[in-house]
Amino acid sequence: MTELKKTFTRYLNKCPVIAILRGITPEEILPVGRALMECGINIIEIPLNSPEPLESIRRLSTDANGRAIIGAGTVLNVADVEAVKASGGQLIVSPNTNTAVIAATVAAEMISVPGYFTPTEAFAAIQAGAHAIKLFPAEAASPSILKAQRAVLPADFPIFIVGGVHADDVVKWLSAGASGFGLGGALYRPGQSAVDVHRAAMQFMSALPGQNRA
Repeated sequence: MTELKKTFTRYLNKCPVIAILRGITPEEILPVGRALMECGINIIEIPLNSPEPLESIRRLSTDANGRAIIGAGTVLNVADVEAVKASGGQLIVSPNTNTAVIAATVAAEMISVPGYFTPTEAFAAIQAGAHAIKLFPAEAASPSILKAQRAVLPADFPIFIVGGVHADDVVKWLSAGASGFGLGGALYRPGQSAVDVHRAAMQFMSALPGQNRA
């Protein structure tokens, strides 16, 4: 296990949340990123369909200085993996199961979290070397579906729930076998202040049972 994977696991155990900052700008990234880290959220992705995402990744990675794993979401091809790596990113999150992207991420010694919806996609992602997978879009699934998938997937393999997750849903998903959550609009929407993000993060954190919160 690489040091980065150990760190990823440690952060996941501390707080099972990946923050998704879709639409954030380089000018907003530092105060918002710092607010999340103050709440104990140490895994942060900036989707590549945000304004100047690579610059935001560069700024936050430099500012975090090892206090968080920063990377990109909505990564669709190998060239994007290389660009994120060059910008200081350590995390690659995708909406789909693209084994070439997964393999490139692993080869670059970064954390790979591809999206899946079916057991076929989940097994393909795991076999390609993914470090975790995300059930996406969760709005089209349910805890009962995840529970059925967990019966055949590796019991200790991390599965994040992404898409339409609210605090009221947390216990149901965790009971079904979820390892954590990817939070987008529930944490941040374009233009929100760091104060707003901090408040939203703490509200969600309060719904997580048995977590050590900042």
